[in-house]
Amino acid sequence: MNKVPPPAEELVILDRELARLDARRAHLLARRAWLVSVAYAPAAAPRPAGAPAAETTPRGAQNVLLTLGGVLLGVAAVAFTLVSWGRMGIAGRSAVLAVVTAAVLAAPVLLLRRRLASTAEAVAAVGLLLTVLDAYAVYRVAAPGADAAAYAAVASAVLAALWAGYGAVAGGLRVPLPAAVVAAQLPLPLGAVAAGADALGVCWALLATAALDVALAPAARPGTGVGLAARVSAWVTGGWAVAVAVGFSVVEGGAGAAVLLLVAAGVALYGAWRAPAGGHQAGAVAGAVVTGLAAVAGGGGLLREAVPGAWAVPAYVLAAVAVGAPAVRGGVPRAVRWGLAGASAGVQALAVVWALAPVVGALVGIRPGVPWAAVAVTVTVAAVLAALPFPAARGGALGLAWVTAAALPEALSLPYGATAVAHLVLTAAFLALLVRPAAVAVRLPAPEAAREVLGQVALGGALAGAVLAAGDAWRTDVAAVAVSGVLVALFAGAAVLGAGLGRTVAACAAVVAATGLAGGVAAVLDLSPHTTGLALLVVPAATAAAGAGLRRHPVALPVELTGAAAGALALWCASARPGTAALVLALGGVVAAATAVRPERRPAAGYAATALFVAAAWVRLAASGVAAPEAYTLPVTVPALVVGAVRRRRDPGASSWTAYGPGLGATLVPSLWAAWGDAGWTRPLLLGLAALAVTLAGARLRLRAPLLLGGAVLALVALHELAPYVAQAVGALPRWLPPALAGLLLLALGATYEQRLRDARRLRETLGRMR
Repeated sequence: MNKVPPPAEELVILDRELARLDARRAHLLARRAWLVSVAYAPAAAPRPAGAPAAETTPRGAQNVLLTLGGVLLGVAAVAFTLVSWGRMGIAGRSAVLAVVTAAVLAAPVLLLRRRLASTAEAVAAVGLLLTVLDAYAVYRVAAPGADAAAYAAVASAVLAALWAGYGAVAGGLRVPLPAAVVAAQLPLPLGAVAAGADALGVCWALLATAALDVALAPAARPGTGVGLAARVSAWVTGGWAVAVAVGFSVVEGGAGAAVLLLVAAGVALYGAWRAPAGGHQAGAVAGAVVTGLAAVAGGGGLLREAVPGAWAVPAYVLAAVAVGAPAVRGGVPRAVRWGLAGASAGVQALAVVWALAPVVGALVGIRPGVPWAAVAVTVTVAAVLAALPFPAARGGALGLAWVTAAALPEALSLPYGATAVAHLVLTAAFLALLVRPAAVAVRLPAPEAAREVLGQVALGGALAGAVLAAGDAWRTDVAAVAVSGVLVALFAGAAVLGAGLGRTVAACAAVVAATGLAGGVAAVLDLSPHTTGLALLVVPAATAAAGAGLRRHPVALPVELTGAAAGALALWCASARPGTAALVLALGGVVAAATAVRPERRPAAGYAATALFVAAAWVRLAASGVAAPEAYTLPVTVPALVVGAVRRRRDPGASSWTAYGPGLGATLVPSLWAAWGDAGWTRPLLLGLAALAVTLAGARLRLRAPLLLGGAVLALVALHELAPYVAQAVGALPRWLPPALAGLLLLALGATYEQRLRDARRLRETLGRMR
């Protein structure tokens, strides 16, 4: 049997069941009403096929009409107050405005009961405007001699209170409460103006208003628009106060503006901290950024009062460091951390840019020295970056450490010798870091990425330090030799001990330093520029020897190419003396030929050696006054034909155009050009004999390139030689004879046309079978 509960407990159960049934019945009745409205609603008239679609909704049209109506009523009210006011007496004016305002403000309540919310909002907006006109009317009638700013402050406060109360009573209206928030922005600033406060006093009033807005925003009820109005108003009033205070702090200084900025930072921090976690994150981040910037401006402004004027930027940097400290701690909302970190990083970045200008100017010789304030900025920011556990931050700290170390000799005004030594030490330190980057990559979440970043920064710092040391040392020849020798040793050691890209770049830098060493030794020995060019050939010879030892090592090719660049510098130095330039080219060809012995360098080095030998011969011939083109082309033709013959022997299927065409054309074409401009008979005769020999050889060996090239040159030489006689013969013949001969020739060609076509086909087939 089921146990019957006590009467009191059963009564509770029955009440719960009845409440559930009532809720279910209400839901079913609401559903039934909706179904009835849908089922028995009048059907919409079908739109004709060609009729255009509606471009707005009924609700949109209603809103537009209500807005226009409200605007027109407002304009009419303003016109009545300003224009027609003087035509009525005091009693009439007061009665009209009071009655109209009361009626307009009461109408929205009745409209809300009829569920005409949009109409109620429009009428309420007109009513609020009428209250402003009422306040103006009271001022003109009852207090015409009162101070305008003071009256406006009191009136705006009264209006804000009235609008807030009206919005609370008429709970369905959305306009009055945000309008009350907007009106509440005026009393304190206008009161400060009425009290005769200065610009800073007005800023304090604006800041107090913004603080009230910040406190109101999170406490406002959602959906009323009060929170949004309060946030926007806080940005406007607080931003105005902060902007004016920053101007005062930077231009005039003083503690007043700095204190205001610190208070503004506290207000902005409160707003950013109280922002909801799920929304308004962008606003929270922006508020935190304003917090950081205001705190930096205020704190830096206070510190400026205690330090000399030249140290103003370091003061702001210290304030920025203090602002960024909470960003790395726990318990701070993420949006606040991001904003504070962004503000601090932005200020420190601008300070570093400010500090780099005098440092770079001093290093390149534009400025006489580096101010200690710039050094303090780089040291401070470098320390901050070094404390962050990120590879990029450690890399930035290392870069700023290099800037600081490079600027110290200039800040201390050391002589150039000591400066060169300091830069050499800096280069050595960064090369050591390049070889062993793990010393700075400790305790980082990604050690491999950290090593790569730090290695790249160390490599750049070492190269920049070497450039600075070399620039300092080239003031005297002996110092240049000493510094270049030290750089050779440092970069060579880094190339031996390093790995990867750093090793390759260090090896190339050692070659560059060796080039400077050779040039410095030549300067100490007081050698002439063209003799210095000969001395610089030691570098490509040494790199070729090193490449032979390294063979297929990844460093070998970059080192040899850098040595080749030194050879180009040697040629430039010797270019003033053609004889010496030819010797430099020939010696370079020897080095290239020696390199071509190695299998991995044979093709490229062989071509380079050939080009250098040919260029050396050309330069020597030009220096000796030789003008015959054959003297320049035959040294190219002979080795080219030899290479072509070797290629044909290895690859019988190779075309004769690629094997022999370049070599034959190198001599035949320039010689033909010279023969056509030569009045003598020796060159045409020799060129014709050579072309005949080439043609016969092509026919004998069934090679297309020699046959066609030789035949074409032979025909052109013959034409050149026969042209004067042909001209004389044509001049002696009757004028009717050439047309007659041409006609006979055309008749003969026409009669044997088919035979000529067969001959042409056989010639083409014969040439096609040649190589």
